[in-house]
Amino acid sequence: MPKHVAIIMDGNGRWAKKKGKIRTFGHRAGVESVRAAVRYARKNAIQSLTLFAFSSENWKRPDEEVSVLMDLFNLVLNSEAKRLNKNGVRLKVLGDVSRFDRKLVDKIKRAEEMTASNQDLVLNIAANYGGRWDIVNAAKQLMSKVSEGELDIAAVDETEFDKYMSTQGLPELDLLIRTGGEHRISNFLLWQCAYAELYFTDVLWPDFDEQAFALAVKDFNVRQRRFGLIGEQVETAEIES
Repeated sequence: MPKHVAIIMDGNGRWAKKKGKIRTFGHRAGVESVRAAVRYARKNAIQSLTLFAFSSENWKRPDEEVSVLMDLFNLVLNSEAKRLNKNGVRLKVLGDVSRFDRKLVDKIKRAEEMTASNQDLVLNIAANYGGRWDIVNAAKQLMSKVSEGELDIAAVDETEFDKYMSTQGLPELDLLIRTGGEHRISNFLLWQCAYAELYFTDVLWPDFDEQAFALAVKDFNVRQRRFGLIGEQVETAEIES
């Protein structure tokens, strides 16, 4: 099984449109798919699941839709935090939460603190997140350390840089799934995607259930991950191990 899976949850609006509903109906329906993804990850010993809930670019959407998304985020934190805690799931929110209102930030903090000791699964919700923001934010922290004399610039390498990314401490990203039929990563986990396997499906997010998740993992399992090596080297290493 992959240790760390990330999902771009795309297609809520189109799913709603197909049913003659407004876009926000699809966002609400997508909550059950989040529950299904968490169930699948827990049952199959995936260590970390990262869900792209709200990008830094999503503020450009119609005000009504943004408002509904914020209300939905509040609702999920209210209704799901205790359930996650009961099931041994640790909740982390990745992204720049400073743009959210104070009440929402407080709810995020309380949910993270409540679940901090759980070890069955780390559920990362990427909210007001962008891959470029993540890299720039890490670079700023490193620059501060160097300018204050706490870090020698010669010591800055990929391993050191990674310590300042929002995903610090999580397993390397193994599999990135995007639902909804689009074939791009939309500024999501750019640093972390370096050697991740990418899986694109036409399934719209509200229809992405445990079976659809299993198909993505099955596809992942038949791929040969070479990390710069040639196939024969990988096969030899597998035999020796």
